[in-house]
Parts: sequence; structure tokens; C-alpha cells
Amino acid sequence: MEADAGLERRPAELGSPGPTPEAAPSPAQGPDPEDGARAWAEFAALHGTALRASGVPERYWGRLLHKLEHEVFDAGEMFGIMQVEEVEEEESEDEAAREVRRKKPNPGGELCYKVIVTNENGLRAADPNSIFLIDHAWTCRVEHARQQLQQVPGLLHRMANLMGVEFHGELPSPEAVDLVLEEMWKFNQTYQLAHGTAEEKVPVWYVMDEFGSRIQHADVPSFATAPFFYMPQQLAYTLLWPLRDLDTGEEVTRDFAYGEADPLIRKCMLLPWAPADMLDLSSSTPEPPDEHYQAILEENKEKLPLAISPVAHPQDHVFKVYTDIQQVLSHLTHPRFTFTQNEADADILYNFSHFKDYRRLSQERPNVLLNQFPCENLLTVKDCLASVARRAGGPEGPAWLPRTFNLLTELPQFVSYFQQRERRGDDNHWICKPWNLARSLDTHITKSLHSVIRHRESSPKVVSKYIESPVLFLREDVGRVKFDIRYIALLRSVKPLRLYVYDVFWLRFSNRPFALDDLDDYEKHFTVMNYNPGVVLKQVHCDEFIPEFEKQYPEFPWKIVQAEIFQAFTELFQVACAKPPPLGLCDYPSSRAVYAIDLMLKWDNRPDGKRVMQPQILEVNFNPDCERACRYHPTFFNDVFSTLYLDEPSNCHVTRLV
Repeated sequence: MEADAGLERRPAELGSPGPTPEAAPSPAQGPDPEDGARAWAEFAALHGTALRASGVPERYWGRLLHKLEHEVFDAGEMFGIMQVEEVEEEESEDEAAREVRRKKPNPGGELCYKVIVTNENGLRAADPNSIFLIDHAWTCRVEHARQQLQQVPGLLHRMANLMGVEFHGELPSPEAVDLVLEEMWKFNQTYQLAHGTAEEKVPVWYVMDEFGSRIQHADVPSFATAPFFYMPQQLAYTLLWPLRDLDTGEEVTRDFAYGEADPLIRKCMLLPWAPADMLDLSSSTPEPPDEHYQAILEENKEKLPLAISPVAHPQDHVFKVYTDIQQVLSHLTHPRFTFTQNEADADILYNFSHFKDYRRLSQERPNVLLNQFPCENLLTVKDCLASVARRAGGPEGPAWLPRTFNLLTELPQFVSYFQQRERRGDDNHWICKPWNLARSLDTHITKSLHSVIRHRESSPKVVSKYIESPVLFLREDVGRVKFDIRYIALLRSVKPLRLYVYDVFWLRFSNRPFALDDLDDYEKHFTVMNYNPGVVLKQVHCDEFIPEFEKQYPEFPWKIVQAEIFQAFTELFQVACAKPPPLGLCDYPSSRAVYAIDLMLKWDNRPDGKRVMQPQILEVNFNPDCERACRYHPTFFNDVFSTLYLDEPSNCHVTRLV
């Protein structure tokens, strides 16, 4: 959610058409009142939902349309920017605030700006004209910010001036770019488009122009702001409107933590502008209460099944499979499975998307077998995965999961933990990930507390400790790079727990040597290369990888490393299946599932000082892309279906874990 966008859990979602309101205020007067009314009705139909969600009063909509159509930027007629010199140090200022002041790019007495009402008649909230357009000086996705500062003529100079960063000379210096990338989190706002591909819906960050960026924070603000995407022009603006009447000389302020009432969360959200010491706060994150999981079940609109008896089929039964997954249609050739295009005829529903109404299915078709479990989001959604894993490792989490915080519910604990590590001089690199996106979309590595705090506003995210000491793999063509490993897990049943893992695993490699720098260098820090057509995709089969790995690390036989990996998988599924739904996966006898588990290895030290490779589970994916599995192992889906639906794993390439 954008800090001042008037929406709840999501970022400001722009571009949602909505119904025409029943009563329309007076349209902007044009040459033909009928044309004006029609234009207003079209505008309200297209943008009404977004405007209401942002809390923009309807009395302003008519003049807003006029200003958008004619690009009227008339804030200068009503407001002025005033320069205020801050005193260097206040007696009441605490040590943390002094330290931040010392670290600022322009230490000493520095200029601060305020926006005030300069119109001699003041400003009236009831005036339909009291809504103003603010232009955006810079719009980007975070991963492109550095490149744009380096390459777009004049951008670095403008941002440095706007943010108070000293910048000399014409050429972008690395130091000036780094300072702007750090300072921008005090100025960034965010929105995301409501429609489009997953890539197009990745949150966009923007910096308002010099006028908008000078508006300061107040807990009781005089104005509200919201991002607004005007579809006819395909342009984004920020809207500014008053929350009360203002007299000449009064300050224009907005609430940088808009919509948050909890005083502690507000204190955390305002840290980029108001430094505070949170060290005394506990960083412990116990598992959430049962109500948390019940709320997730309701939010997902999932209906749990009724109790049913397992279905028994004769040994020679041929199962009719209904699926919308092309890889299954192309590669399932086992004689005991045949395809049907009629869902009602199917013995097995093997669907790409999630089932929701298990209750109805259990009532009407209890004998139909599925490829998913009720409540499996406890594994496949990152905040739930971290919560459930605490059953194995306590409030800090187990050794096989990076320390993870849900930024929506555990922001104060994260801030405290970050500051504790900072005080001890521990590594403080973190990775922000959306709860429920794959392929590294909207995923960011940072050592900036301000960056993590602000990322919370864009979309629901977790923040996990970035693995600063990964086990690396020597690529002859590149050097020592990060790699991750994907295993395919097959869950046959919850009670009793029956879990298999496919014997072949898959590897993904970074393309540049690893180092804890250039955190926005995708090919150095990420391993998912197969969705970017312009990037080299290094592929090594596990049969080649194992001897090469053992050559590079002779003290670590792969058999022992893999045993640790399998132990982590076993513990994860044991705790995920130990409690009844919605606190655990549902024991539905007709369910089966295939999951991809992505992991890395990191260096760790045991209490006796021995250096070990510790598996780190990164995520669990439902219905993974099995293109590589099918290409190199044509029997892959025959093995999967034999294990899950025929209970015949003995001749398949699988290992039973539980």
C-alpha cells in the first residue's frame, strides 16, 4: 500500500474501472453541457473505483477531470515552498538521531523545506477546485534505478538536488549514485497496475516533483495525497486535496504512515524520517495464534472437505485423467492412465490452478483424486512457510530456514533485530520477497533498513536474512558463483505422512562471481535465468554436478549433504502436517501433490567449531514447471503418477523420505 493511498493491505492499484456513481456533481463546464456530462460520466465509470478507494471526495471529480484533460498544474497559485534552516543539534535529540545527522550527505546546518498556503484568501476544502495535480519527477522499478541514474541525462543531477545530496561535475559518480539510491527511500512512493502480466504488475516506485517532495509529514495532516493513473493519457499523477480549511501561511502536510493506527507500527514506518532506537524491543517471533490461520483460510475462500473414506480401485483399473497442463498431456504415457476432455468423467483432476471448494467436491465426487491438498498454502506462501517452520525451530525458526519476518505483522521485531545486528557489527544483508510470487519477481537485496521498511508499502512481503556465506560452485567459464538446487517432492498422504522425493534434482547458477556488493546486479545474486531471453542459462545435469562438487569439496560427500537436505524436507512436512486444518495441511484421502523445493547451501559453524554445509530452504512451489524434467527424463510423469495414484513407487525414480 502506498503510504498515503487510502487502501488497505495492497499497494495502490491503479487502473480499475468502476461503476458510474448514481449522483454526479456538476461536470466541468465546456462549450456543450451535454458533452461535459457525458465526459464526466465516462471518467467516473473508468476511474470511480480507484478514486473512491483512494478516498478522493466526489465534489472534486469534475474539476479533476478538467485539470487532467487540459494538464492544469495550478498548485503554484495556491502554495509556496519555504526554506527553513535547521539548527545543528537540539538538546533533546537522542544519540541515534545525532548519529543519523552526522551520516547525512550534507552535515551541519542544513536546509529544510516546507510547503505553505500562500493564496491571500486561504483554501476551502468545500471548494470543488481544491484538488491539485502533482507531477512525477522519476518513475522506475527498483531493479532499474541504478542504470537510469547512470544513463538518463540530467536525472542524477535533478534527484541529487531534490534529495539534498551533494553532486559536483557533469558525469555520474558511483558515490553520488549510491547516495541517491539510499536517500530515495525518504522520497519514494509506490503504486502497482491492477491489470497485466505478472511482470507488469510488479510495483512501480516514483518520486514526486520538487513541489510534492517538499510536503512534510504530520501525524494529523492538513492534506491527503494518492497516486492516480489517468488512462486516456496513460500517465500517473499524484492527487493532493485538503482535509480541512487552511488560512494563508498554514503548512501543507501529509501523513507518511497513512492508514496505520498502531503507534508502534507507525514509529517503525516513520523511521526513515524520524530515527528511533528499537533495541529494547523483543525480536522474538513466536508462531502466530490459531486465529491467524483461520483468517487466511477465509481470505483464500477455501472450503474444507467433509471426512471421506479412501477409495479403492482394482489392480487393473485404468484412470481417466482430466488436466489442463500440457506437460502432462505430452508426457504421461503409462498404460493405466488415459485422458478425458470431460471433467465429469474423470477419476483424477490434475489442474494447474487451485481448487477452492473441497467441501462440495467431497460431497458430490468423493472418489475423484486430486493433485493438491486443502491448506497447502501453508507450504507454498512464504509468510506461512516461515510461521509453520517455527514449530520445528522455535521463535527464531529452524536451522534450515533463513531468519524470516512477515513485514505486515512482524515489522517491529524485524527493526529491533536489524538494529541489534548493526550494533554487534553482524552482517545485515536482507532479501525482500513478495508472499506469493515466483521467478524472483519484485525481489530485492538490500542492507538499508529504510529500504526494507518502505518495501512493506508496495505489496505483502517477507524479509529474510540474505545468505552472506553461500557454498559456491566453480564455473570454469566464470568463477565461483552462487547456485541453488530444486528437488521435486511427492506428497502421497498427510495421515499417515507419506513423502517421496524424485531422484533427479535440478541446478541453477548465477552468471557472475559472487561477492557482497552490487546488490542490484541480477546475474551476480540471482539464479533464475530461464525467463530472461537475453541472459546465458548455464545447465548442468545432477549426474555431472555431483562428481564435480565432490572434487571441489572433497570433505563433503554428496551423499552426506543430501541426507541433511532430506532431513530438512522431512522436518518441514512433519510440522506442516502435524496440526489439523487450517493450522496444517488437511488430511483429505483423495489428495496428492507435487511440490518443487528450492534450496541453497550455506557455510555454518557447529558448536564444536566444525565447518558444515547447512541446507537453507528458500521456497516451496505448487505445480512447478517440469519442462526440464520431461526433456531429460521422459518417464518423469509416469513415475509421478505411478507413485501418487497407483501406489507403485518401487520401479520409479523416487526415494521415500517418510
